[in-house]
Amino acid sequence: MSQAALKTSVVLVDPAVEMLSVEAHADQTPGVEASASIRNPNYPLSDLTESEALTLQQQYLREILLSPVYQAAVETPLQAMPKLAQRLGHHVFLKREDHQPVYSFKLRGAFHKLHKVALQNPTAQVVCASAGNHAQGVAMSASKLGLNATIVMPITTPEIKVAAVRARGGHVMLHGTAFDEANRFAIELAATQGAVYIPPFDDADVIAGQGTVAKELLTQHNKLDAVFIPVGGGGLLAGMAVYIKAVLPNVRVIGVEPDDANCLEVAMLNGAPVTLPRVGLFADGVAVKRIGSENFKLAQLYCDDVVTVSSDEICAAIKDIFEDLRAVAEPAGALALAGLKKYAATADHSQNFAAVLSGANLNFDTLRYVSERCELGEKKEAVFAVTIPEEKGSFRRFCETLGGRAITEFNYRYASDNKAHIFVGIKLRSGAEELKQVTQALLDAGYDFQDLSDDELAKLHVRYMIGGMPPRLVQEQVYQFNFPEYPGALMNFLNTLGEKWNITLFHYRNHGAATGDVLAGFEIADPAEIEGHLEDLGYPYQLVTGNSSYRTFLMAG
Repeated sequence: MSQAALKTSVVLVDPAVEMLSVEAHADQTPGVEASASIRNPNYPLSDLTESEALTLQQQYLREILLSPVYQAAVETPLQAMPKLAQRLGHHVFLKREDHQPVYSFKLRGAFHKLHKVALQNPTAQVVCASAGNHAQGVAMSASKLGLNATIVMPITTPEIKVAAVRARGGHVMLHGTAFDEANRFAIELAATQGAVYIPPFDDADVIAGQGTVAKELLTQHNKLDAVFIPVGGGGLLAGMAVYIKAVLPNVRVIGVEPDDANCLEVAMLNGAPVTLPRVGLFADGVAVKRIGSENFKLAQLYCDDVVTVSSDEICAAIKDIFEDLRAVAEPAGALALAGLKKYAATADHSQNFAAVLSGANLNFDTLRYVSERCELGEKKEAVFAVTIPEEKGSFRRFCETLGGRAITEFNYRYASDNKAHIFVGIKLRSGAEELKQVTQALLDAGYDFQDLSDDELAKLHVRYMIGGMPPRLVQEQVYQFNFPEYPGALMNFLNTLGEKWNITLFHYRNHGAATGDVLAGFEIADPAEIEGHLEDLGYPYQLVTGNSSYRTFLMAG
């Protein structure tokens, strides 16, 4: 819905709504100045005037308060996390949007939007594109309202998600290997069939529906100091932020993004949406290259700060949720809690923090990856490359250097007559402080070592390939590739690659995600010999020959 339409969408307003609006602004005028007073000083201010900001906020406040989402959605609980709270020294609460019938908050925005569509045309055809939660929200909402919904999904979508959409009444069309292709097709399909396209996040009606999460949250706990909200396209953040700042403007609103998909952070720093060249896909529910325009307008007014987190930190948050609540979140669903934990580490006194668990539509295979990485994310494990003497008793002496700490992983490969390289995982009980102690112990013992705890190539590939050095020196260039994961994808990648160059190294492991990751080496001296061909392949890639873990464990010489 356009902003102009939003201005006229609510004509008659309940007096209670008007009273709430007046009370909310009695102590602080909302808009530019209200948000700017506690927002990150590195973010440029909005160019909207205070009057324009107030008008916009009032429009969204009315839409959220009068939203009909509870014809389909349910009010979700706000649950305390006592174990994590004790560890962090702050009160921690989790808004359980995984309790929705579709296991995600996306139902709210979809129903609010489709309800407007149905009022205008009860027999309307609707079309959307989604690989996950938006698809289920649209399918269920359309079914409730008697609308016919076509959902375009990439062919890479796991079958469990396709089946879930069909079970909720959606007609599924598989098209393209990524969301962008599916979305373009959905827009074209809507235009040719005279259907209504339902956007996933950049839409005023969708934003208002998502804002009902904040309405419930502040009813359940009105003494919060900060609320942490996951960010993909920004619809949930925009809707929640505008409501929170209208009702309790002193509550800090903090967006949380993966550090490899930080479209909001980049936009906030630049004062305008920016398209990222690529995004990480572990938290696929928030893997968005560009923040929505309407969402950014609201975020710039009402979001105080943005926190970014690593995949390991997300994995650790998934484990925290399981240990406290016995719930299993999808990576995007645990994102906000990961940001809360990172933020809480710098807070100087005990505070009340809430995070949104936005979804639990987890591809089960992803748990394998999560279980491997959560200890690193909590700083409960560190991994090292260490050079030790090639002689009897050297491993025992190395273990003695660690002072009795448990070794979680040990990989070894003969390197020469007098030295060996080991890849070792070490259990940590006191996190970063103990990591410093381990590092100092290795230095004092004279070991040559590298801390690989933050080395993605080492954790994703090299740790499983120790012992892969060639028997002779090879002129080799090594690349990391990403390609859409679907049946036959690996063979298609190999066929596209061709046989012009000798492959000297190849490692592929399916992590249950929408994309596959390949490490490949080619027997060439100069990258220029092959990179023209690699560009033609059309797969994202990067040269990693200089990576230290590769050079230690996999390169001869």
